[in-house]
Amino acid sequence: MLLLLLISSAFVLPWAGAGEIIGGKVVVPHSRPYMAYLKIKVTNKTGTFHSYCGGFLIQPDAVLSAAHCVRVEVTVILGAHNIHDEEESQQWISVRDWVFHPDYCPVTLHNDIVLMKLKKKAKINKNVKLISLPSSNERVRTGTKCEVAGWGWTSLYGSKTDVMREVELKVQNDKPCQKVFRRYQRRSMMCVGDQNSGKSTYKGDSGGPLVCNQKAHGIVSHGLESRLFPKVFTMASYFEPWIRQHLLGNWMQTLSVRMRR
Repeated sequence: MLLLLLISSAFVLPWAGAGEIIGGKVVVPHSRPYMAYLKIKVTNKTGTFHSYCGGFLIQPDAVLSAAHCVRVEVTVILGAHNIHDEEESQQWISVRDWVFHPDYCPVTLHNDIVLMKLKKKAKINKNVKLISLPSSNERVRTGTKCEVAGWGWTSLYGSKTDVMREVELKVQNDKPCQKVFRRYQRRSMMCVGDQNSGKSTYKGDSGGPLVCNQKAHGIVSHGLESRLFPKVFTMASYFEPWIRQHLLGNWMQTLSVRMRR
């Protein structure tokens, strides 16, 4: 895991590294062509290893993910179903640069969003496609059923799978998350999950999109390690003006500060 910090007795930050789904199902191969698998180089006191996260393609050379995922070196894999097979559909592209939201906080996970610039444009085809973002004034109604896909943990005990899976989750009102997460921000976060359903994102679907009505309305951010419900997602519509600003060409080096921890 890249990040596992105890903030308070009621707040645990996520499982960074992308992952899977609890209570979901295997998707039809390449039916989620916007999905990106992030292979992340991590260096700490014990050495160097690779972790992983989710993300999604919004332009041929731009991927969105969760800020807490990104480290010194990131490779994006597009067009994958079985991430451990050498599929002909896969495109491996290094990340050239990235921009964290200027108010991102790695402790509270406020503004947990990163925009990554690829070294080259992805080849758009039947296995690799873009997904649309909501406009700044779009919101998802409470009770809306959305989907989240990923590769990783399929149970609380670390079971994994190599193929992409997906789970359907309901958008909640803010109350469950306000009760559990005292730093929850209703303007920029979404509360998602199905209580008592046995369905959830988990370690670590971080960075993957919450797809509602064919748009990426949320980004998997964090939750409590000890429970499946509720989970907090970064609200994409709140950050749409900031995303648009950088997609129009304002990739300022002064904002592309790599977080070294």
